[in-house]
Amino acid sequence: MINTGMIAKHYGVLPSQVREHGTTYDLMIHDVMMSWEQHQQDKASGKKTTPELSQEEMMAAIERVKKEKK
Repeated sequence: MINTGMIAKHYGVLPSQVREHGTTYDLMIHDVMMSWEQHQQDKASGKKTTPELSQEEMMAAIERVKKEKK
């Protein structure tokens, strides 16, 4: 029910309208929106910054994991 209420708030409709006409796509969009908002808040406050890795560093990490699985 929390998601229904939050989706209704974002869309500016009644929760009953979301319940009757909403789809799983609406849930996915809501989840993405909430995650993005949280990311922006964390970034602004300096919390949980995403490490900025180069493509080479990411590929090296993938290779390390592949070697560990063998």
